[in-house]
Amino acid sequence: MDQHRPDPERIHSMFASIARRYDRANTVLSGGIHHLWRRAAVRWSGAKIGDRVLDCATGTGDLAIAFHAAVDAQGGVVGIDFVSEMIDLARAKSREVRFEVADVTALPFDDGSFDIASIAFGIRNVSDPRKGLAEMARVLRPGGRLIVLELGRPKRQALATAYELSRTRVLPAIGGVITGQKRAYEYLDRSSVEFPHGDAFAALIRESADFASIEFRPLTLGIAYLYRAIKR
Repeated sequence: MDQHRPDPERIHSMFASIARRYDRANTVLSGGIHHLWRRAAVRWSGAKIGDRVLDCATGTGDLAIAFHAAVDAQGGVVGIDFVSEMIDLARAKSREVRFEVADVTALPFDDGSFDIASIAFGIRNVSDPRKGLAEMARVLRPGGRLIVLELGRPKRQALATAYELSRTRVLPAIGGVITGQKRAYEYLDRSSVEFPHGDAFAALIRESADFASIEFRPLTLGIAYLYRAIKR
């Protein structure tokens, strides 16, 4: 885990450079499945009308907007990202969600402010993942839910081999064509390989804060994983 220490300045510059083509690249590279994963995250969170939700590393806001549909105007959703170019695009998508420029490792919110704190495909790019998870836990009320959606690796050998080939050669090439930033997608590939998943990431969550329970489940045969932790 300690070997994975993303440089915040490099990450900021990388995501700023691909922001305007980020959504298109995600849809093409995942075949649109990433939308289904986000819907699964909202469902598993147990979000209901009136809940307050914080979506961290929100990017262009897709998960935050999906949460807003679940909690309605009676609740409230805040999406934060430390890349202002991403936040500008998110604000253009929705006026109902409050989008702010902020860093998950230093959240500008009071303790116990939210019922749900989420992060999708972002925790592996945080310079100190434990600190980011601890901050998300801090702003949750007791009984609040931490929801993490992140890439993993398939368990079945045949699928894992095919996925490895696609992930290392095909996806970075396509991402490069769409965004003009092939190196960004080569980095994103490496980061997904180095970052823990399944039991290993559940242990990282457990180390970060006092949670009463931690669960996870694979999505699409393990290409992605969904984690849920309940704050004590």
